[in-house]
Amino acid sequence: MTTVAEADALAALAHAGQVDKIGVPYIAHLRAVAAGLAAFGPDLQVAGLLHDVIEDTAWTAGRLRAAGVPDRVVTLVEAVTNVPGLAYEDKIRRIAADPLATLVKIADNAHNSRTDRTARLPAARAERLAAKYRAARAILWPAARPEDIAAIVTTVNPDLLKELSA
Repeated sequence: MTTVAEADALAALAHAGQVDKIGVPYIAHLRAVAAGLAAFGPDLQVAGLLHDVIEDTAWTAGRLRAAGVPDRVVTLVEAVTNVPGLAYEDKIRRIAADPLATLVKIADNAHNSRTDRTARLPAARAERLAAKYRAARAILWPAARPEDIAAIVTTVNPDLLKELSA
């Protein structure tokens, strides 16, 4: 697999029938993350499309490689995949140690932080998630160049530009 379109098709197949926290087909989230990574080239876009496939489907890293996903992309997907027993903050610190994985996670975080999405959640859950995502940005953003963060959030969640310039 070498194209973004092929990765999109794989993501749509792997996540078929899944919806996100607000009931939207999950592929919409993956496409938003990939769109935020477009400025960084097709490998990061493919990683954005596939970033949750190991975590949330029956697909494994080996199956991705067998499907033709380049090893460098699978490595990025593995880098942002939850590890059982690893605390969320530790996961974010682990991701922040990898510059490219950091960009993927920033795009994921930016989309998950959109107020038009969180407004559709119960208030207590929205507040809890907002605090979680802010805490993650406090770790992720210092690990990336401000112009890279701006390129991502301009596409995925322009409201975060205010936070970036603060």
